[in-house]
Amino acid sequence: MKVKRLIGFIVAIIVCELAGIIGSVFTAPSIPTWYASLTKPFFNPPSFLFAPVWTLLYALMGIALYLVWEKRKKIKNKLALILFFFQLILNTLWSILFFGFHNPFLAFAEIILLWIVLLATIIKFYPISKKAAWLLIPYILWVSFASILNFAIFLLN
Repeated sequence: MKVKRLIGFIVAIIVCELAGIIGSVFTAPSIPTWYASLTKPFFNPPSFLFAPVWTLLYALMGIALYLVWEKRKKIKNKLALILFFFQLILNTLWSILFFGFHNPFLAFAEIILLWIVLLATIIKFYPISKKAAWLLIPYILWVSFASILNFAIFLLN
């Protein structure tokens, strides 16, 4: 891999991991306090699982971003990249709404929008890079699970 490509690869992963870091600024303080006090459904994963799962998902997002970014000169790629960055913003916004504002209902409404934009991103990525689209599948599966968990927490509280 050439140096320029390697730098692009690293930057793509860092950009995605930064979304997680920004979200964690709102998440971390609420875990031992507000989140711990919530009634959670039986299928709520242990808290220690979230950080490694999200770290891996952000890395996969970064790799997918890099694969599409490499082919960015094609006109059809612009919408795919716009959708990708929009879903990344929505991803960060969810943490702010849920953990920062302590608002599971608003976070649930927002995560539905995130899921829709993420699906559109996968669909737009597929003709550009099948690998990039497939790398986002674990992410949409996790967001699907997170949506159900978010809704259950809203109902229980």
